[in-house]
Order: sequence, then C-alpha cells, then structure tokens
Amino acid sequence: MESYRSEEEQVEALKRWWKENGRSTMIGVVLALGLGFGWQAWQKNQDVAAQNASNLYQQMLQALSAEEGQTSTIGRQIATELKDSHRGTVYAQFAALHLARLAVNDGQPALAEQELRWVLAMADAQDDVHQVAQLRLARVLASQDKQDEALTILQGATTNFVASYALARGDILLSQGRESDALAAYESAAAALEEGAPVPQTLQDKLEYLGARLQATVAEAG
Repeated sequence: MESYRSEEEQVEALKRWWKENGRSTMIGVVLALGLGFGWQAWQKNQDVAAQNASNLYQQMLQALSAEEGQTSTIGRQIATELKDSHRGTVYAQFAALHLARLAVNDGQPALAEQELRWVLAMADAQDDVHQVAQLRLARVLASQDKQDEALTILQGATTNFVASYALARGDILLSQGRESDALAAYESAAAALEEGAPVPQTLQDKLEYLGARLQATVAEAG
C-alpha cells in the first residue's frame, strides 16, 4: 500500500510540475527544434547561393575572355547581375573590380571610380580585395587630376601592399613634378619588397632615372 501511495504521490508531483512548467518547457523544445531546422535551412540556402554566385562568376570570366577587345556586353551583364543578386559575396566584389577595369579601358574614369567605391563599401577594410580596390581607386583619381585625394588614400596600406602603394605614390608625386618625394617613395617601394625578391625593372628604371636627375640638379646648383 505504501508503494502505491508513493507512486500516486509521484504522479501527482509530475502533474503539478507539468502544470507549472510544462508549457514553458514545450515552448522551449519547439523553439529549439525550430532553430535547429531553421539553421539547417539557412545553411543550405547559403551554400546554394554561394554556388550560384561561383557559377555566375565563372560565366562572367568566360564571357569577358571571349569578348576581349569587343564590347563585352554579356560579361558586363553577368557582372551586374552578380552585384545585384549576390552583393554580399566576394564574387560580387570581384565583378565590380572587372567592371572598373573595363570602364578604365573605355576611357570612363568616373564610372571606374563608382565601381571601386562600391567595392570599398562592401569589403572589409583588412581584406586584400579592399586593399586592391583602394590602390586602383587612387590611380583612377590621379588620372582625374585628384592627386591629393589619391595620395591620402595611399596612406592606408597593409603589410602585403606596402610596396605597391609606395610605387603608386611615387608615380603620382612624379606626375606633380615632386621628383625628390617621388624618389623617396620609389626607394620605400624597393625596401618593402620581400627579402631576396628582385626589384621590378620598371621600378629600377625609375630609381635610376630620378637618382641621376637629382644628382645632376645638385651638381648644377653647386
């Protein structure tokens, strides 16, 4: 009889617990299951979207390669679709970089600037894509007689791009006739190269040319 009462008491205790906590427990279970299934569905959608973006990017590259030297209409259309439909992916950023290159080739620096600023707005500041877009934007701005703005942009180089940024600074400074500053920038570019890496011939030519010019200037002044 005592055993029966204990079981009965246990049942009553369970009933009371369920009355007090059962609803919140069920809600928690439902939410947990919903979140689990929701996460899986979201992950699957992300994977599908990434694959679609990758496929579009490959199609764009093929189209641009096939249309090289022509109007590149199909390639541009695919690049624009990538930007519109997959703006959160790196593929969209790559597409905008290609559109900027095409705009420069077409003699449309303002359009190139627009595409590059779009990349800068989308990419993380520490990513290589951001650094490349910033470097190209500086050169595009310089071509539009915005040298001071370009030089300001080129102050933000990360470790991997110090040499490239210094080279671009040198080119812009040289275009302004600031030969001494340009030489210093070129020397910084050479110094920033990886240890043992050869100095590119174009950079070497600029170093030698400016070095000789400045020496001649000093000799004439003396």
